[in-house]
Amino acid sequence: MPAHAPDTTPDAAADPLGRERTHLSASRAALRAMREDVEALDIRDVTANWVNAIVLQAQIDDRIKALADLTHTPLFFGRLDYLHAPGAELAEGAEGEQFYIGRRHVHDADGDPMVIDWRAPVSQPFYRASKKDPQDIALRRRFGYTGGELTAYEDEHLSDPAEAAAVSKLLQQEIERPRVGPMRDIVATIQPEQDEIVRSGLSGSVCVQGGPGTGKTAVGLHRVAYLLYAHRDRLARTGTLVIGPNRSFLHYIEQVLPALGELEVKQATVDDLVAREGLEVRGDDTAETAVIKGDARMAQVLRRAVRSHVTEPTEPLMVVRGSRRWRVPAYELAEIVSELQTRDIRYGAARDALPQRIAHAVLVRMEQAGEAPDDRVQDAVARNAAVKAAVKAVWPPVEPSKLVLRLLSEPEFLAAHAEGILTEDEQKLLLWPKPFRSVRSAKWSAADLVLIDEASDLVERTHSLGHVVLDEAQDLSPMQYRAVGRRCTTGSATVLGDLAQGTTPWATRSWDEALTHLGKPEAAVEELTAGFRVPREVIAYASRLLPSISPGLSPVSSVRETPGSLVVSETADLTADVVSACRDSLAHEGSIGLIAADARIPVLAEALLAAGLPYLSPGEETTARSRLTLVPASLAKGLEYDYVVLDEPAAIVSGEPDERTGLRRLYVCLTRAVSGLTALHTAPLPAPLT
Repeated sequence: MPAHAPDTTPDAAADPLGRERTHLSASRAALRAMREDVEALDIRDVTANWVNAIVLQAQIDDRIKALADLTHTPLFFGRLDYLHAPGAELAEGAEGEQFYIGRRHVHDADGDPMVIDWRAPVSQPFYRASKKDPQDIALRRRFGYTGGELTAYEDEHLSDPAEAAAVSKLLQQEIERPRVGPMRDIVATIQPEQDEIVRSGLSGSVCVQGGPGTGKTAVGLHRVAYLLYAHRDRLARTGTLVIGPNRSFLHYIEQVLPALGELEVKQATVDDLVAREGLEVRGDDTAETAVIKGDARMAQVLRRAVRSHVTEPTEPLMVVRGSRRWRVPAYELAEIVSELQTRDIRYGAARDALPQRIAHAVLVRMEQAGEAPDDRVQDAVARNAAVKAAVKAVWPPVEPSKLVLRLLSEPEFLAAHAEGILTEDEQKLLLWPKPFRSVRSAKWSAADLVLIDEASDLVERTHSLGHVVLDEAQDLSPMQYRAVGRRCTTGSATVLGDLAQGTTPWATRSWDEALTHLGKPEAAVEELTAGFRVPREVIAYASRLLPSISPGLSPVSSVRETPGSLVVSETADLTADVVSACRDSLAHEGSIGLIAADARIPVLAEALLAAGLPYLSPGEETTARSRLTLVPASLAKGLEYDYVVLDEPAAIVSGEPDERTGLRRLYVCLTRAVSGLTALHTAPLPAPLT
C-alpha cells in the first residue's frame, strides 16, 4: 500500500480540519518512532572495526539530526488527491490516491508513507498542476499553520471545470508571513517556473537572472536539496558547496538546507575558497588596481610566469648504477622536456613525470646493452641523485605565493610576462609602491589571493566538487569566476544573480561573459521576472533606476499589491525622524532593517542607543525581542526585512566610486523590504527617482 487511502467516513466529512490535525499528530509520532529506531542502533552489532565504527557512528548521528522534528515548522504543507482518470500517465510512485506533501519522507510502522518528500516525482504536480494542465490531480489542498499547529486549509478542485481559478490566500499569507530569524525555505510556495529550475538535472549547469524578490537564492538552495535527493550517492562522493558574498549572507541562509533535512552542504565565500594558510588579507587595492588584478588576462600572465621556470637542458646526464654509466644526451633530454610542455599538463604533474621519463630513457639503453631491468629499476633510476639534480635544474619547483610576490614586486619580471597582454600603465598599477621582502611580510589584498589561487592551479590541479551554487554572482571578477570554476570542472553549477545589483567596479556585464570565465559557457540562462517578496509599489519605485543602471533588463513584476507599503518623505531633522520611523516600524510584527550609507552608521548607532532602541548587526539572528538590525548599505545585498527604513538615498549613491555603482547600491537597498519601505531624506533624491 504505497499511500494512505483517503478517509471517507462521516466524521472526516464533518470535521476535515480535525481529520488533518489527527494525521499531523500521527505523522509526528511516526517521525519520532523513525528517530528512535535510529537512536537504538548499536554499532557493535554491525562492525568491530574501530575505523568503520567511527564512520558509521557519524552517519547515524547525521541521520538522527536529519530526523529531528522542528515543532515550529509544518511537517507537511499540502495534500494531493489523484484522479487516475482513464489513460492518465501516472507519476512515478503515484499508485495510491492521496499524498501529503512535506519537507521530508515519513513512514509508519508498516513502512507505508504518511508524508511524501517534496522532491519525489509524485509531489511534482503540487507545484506544476493547473486548471489547464491538472496532471491527473483531482484536489490540491494547502494547509495554513500558526507555529507548528495546523489552523486552516484551502482546496483547489483542478478537475472541476466549473470552479474558477483563484489566487491562493494561504499561499499569499505564507509569502507575506513576518520574518524573524534566518531565511526560511520556500518549499510550500515554489512556483512552476521556479520548480522547473529546482528540478533541472545534475549534468547541466544553469544560470538564474532574477530581480529582487523573485526567489533566486531560495531556488538555488532548493535545487541543491533536490539534487541531493535525486543523486545522493554521487554527490556524497563528490561534495556540494554554496558560495555567498559574505559571512552575514551565509549566516542568514544557513538554516534553509537543515530545515529540509540536508546537513552535508558546505558554505563559503570566494575569499574562503582562495584563503591560504599563513597568508592574511592585510592590504587594500585601489579600484583601478583591483580591476586589473581581477581581469582574465592575468591568467595568461601567470601562466607565462609559471612556465618561464622551465629551461632547456644544455648538458648531458650521466647516471651511475654499480659499475656501469648510462649517458642521456642533452638533445634527448630537451626532447623529453619539450614533449611534456606540449602536453600542456599541470606544471607540478609534468615535474613529477620528468624523472620517470628520464629513467625510461636510461632503461632503453640498459635493454639495448642486454640487461633486463623491471619497474623497480626504473623507480630507482628516477630517484638517482643525478636525475634529481637534473630535474631541479631544468624544471624547478614553483611556490605560487612567491611567484605572485615577484610579479607584484619586480618590474622586469612582470614586464617579461605581461608583454603584449597588459599595457605599461596597467603594469604600473599592479606593482607595489614599496616591495615586500617575503611572502609572510607582504600586505596581501583579497585580489592577490585570487592570483595565488590561479597560480596554484597552474602548478597542481584544484579538487573539483559535484555541484556548486554561486549566489550574488554579478559581483565577481573574471578571475574570481575562474577560482569558482576550478571547484566544479568535473561537476555542475547553479549561478544566481541580478545584473542590476552589480556593485563592484568589475561587476559582470553579461551572463554569457561570466559563464565563459566560469568554464560553463553551455549553461542555460533562465530569467525570473515574477516577484513574490517585494510589494508592487516598492519594486516599481526602485525600477525607476533600471534605465540608468542596467538598460534593457526586464523589470520585476510583483504579484503582491500592498497599498501604503511605500513612504518617501523629505525631512529637516533626518537622524531624529529616522529613529522615530524605526520606533513606528517596531509596532508592526516582524523584522526591521535600518539601511544607511556606511558613513552614516556610527551616527545612527549612537542615536538608536540614545533613544533606547537596541539593534543587531547584519548576520546576528533576529528574535521576537530583538527585531531591529542596523545595516550598512555595503552589506544589504541578499538580506530581507519585513519593514525597511532607508536613510538618505543620496548618501548611499555618493558613497560609491561612481554614480552608476552608487545607483546600483541604492537599487539593492530599496528592494530589501517585504511589507513596507520608508525612505527619508534631507538632500535631493537622485534624479532617476524623481
